[in-house]
Amino acid sequence: MNRSTQVRMLSSAGKRCLPDAQALRELMRFKPLDLHIVRARVNSAQTIADLRTLARRRTPTPAFDYVDGGSFGEHSKYRNRETFDQVEFVPSVLRDVSTVDPSGRIAGTRFRIPVGIAPTGLTRLAHSSGEKAGASAADAAGVPFSLSTMGTASIEDIATNDPDATRWFQLYLWKDREKSLALVSRALEAGYTGLIVTVDTPVGGARYRDARNGMTLPPTISFRTLVDASYRPAWWLNFLTTESLGFANFASDHGSVMEQANEMFDASLEVPDLAWLRSNWPGKLIVKGIQTANDALRAFDTGADAIVISNHGGRQLDRAPVPMQVLPSIRAATGPAAEIILDSGIMTGGDVVAALANGANFTLIGRAYLYGLMAGGELGARRALTILESEIRVVMKLLGVTRLADLTPDHVRHYRPGLSPHIVPAAC
Repeated sequence: MNRSTQVRMLSSAGKRCLPDAQALRELMRFKPLDLHIVRARVNSAQTIADLRTLARRRTPTPAFDYVDGGSFGEHSKYRNRETFDQVEFVPSVLRDVSTVDPSGRIAGTRFRIPVGIAPTGLTRLAHSSGEKAGASAADAAGVPFSLSTMGTASIEDIATNDPDATRWFQLYLWKDREKSLALVSRALEAGYTGLIVTVDTPVGGARYRDARNGMTLPPTISFRTLVDASYRPAWWLNFLTTESLGFANFASDHGSVMEQANEMFDASLEVPDLAWLRSNWPGKLIVKGIQTANDALRAFDTGADAIVISNHGGRQLDRAPVPMQVLPSIRAATGPAAEIILDSGIMTGGDVVAALANGANFTLIGRAYLYGLMAGGELGARRALTILESEIRVVMKLLGVTRLADLTPDHVRHYRPGLSPHIVPAAC
């Protein structure tokens, strides 16, 4: 290439000039700096998987693994996620979706989005604000909050903390029925409108992560714990300067979490016990841990107002039925009027929409909310629900539906074998 050709090419590219000041100002518009460190942190998360990443950085390994882990080989935990990841949506286009309404009713209560907070044990392990933060976040989002028997806040404290919130109490029916009845009476007196009785825990599942981490109450301090603490000083400062960690609704002894749970769980629980509970609870009765159509029918025949199809998030029987897979058969057996809630594995708003299209009326989240709690306390829990609400609304619009009642099995199908994307463990 000769010199004259090079000159012509440079000339045709345009002359250089100083940047236009107005155009430069338009380009230099920076996002306002949020000086609230926790809020800025959780708002940087765009997905529940992002919250999980933040949670892992900020939470000691034993506490994080208690939330994140499953039982035995954790096959159920990963199968729950794999099933959701294999869902393919079937949209309807050319529909007016300028406004969508993801609200509805379940177990006698109104919800703004079809996601409630599931009962979780030892919640203050995730963050010192524990269940109080979760209840406040649920109230702000317009959804029910469930307090576990094994919670770290009392029945009365949650009621006082958020008196206007919709509250459900989860019960493990103890061997000592009088102690169980005392908890039920306290929940009724404190204004809880729903009672969730968990029926898939004759014994606790073998949670090997917890065993390896020495999960005990009170937590065991070892050299490894101290090294781990050095990377998470904020969590330890909160832990050491707030009230002692323990079960708030009953007296507990020292020892591993599973040892204490097995002392409480009743392996002799049968249908007559459920009927007895129904006769002693005037509010809505929700039976959690259903995994077959036959057990669903037995629960409804005993007087349940709703059931939760659940494998306990993969924390009880490993290789248990995947709730999303057995949902259609349970819906077919129980009929269109039955109120069915689904949990286990939900991490996105798309998962929620898929569950409802497949036959559920409502969903519960455990880990998804706890990742937010670990990432930033109440603000993190609120962020988790905000993320899910945003995703639910977008997916509904892209599917061409404006109401939850419009969702049908025609909106979902599964990938053909071999076409499913590989699951990313960080999203579990």
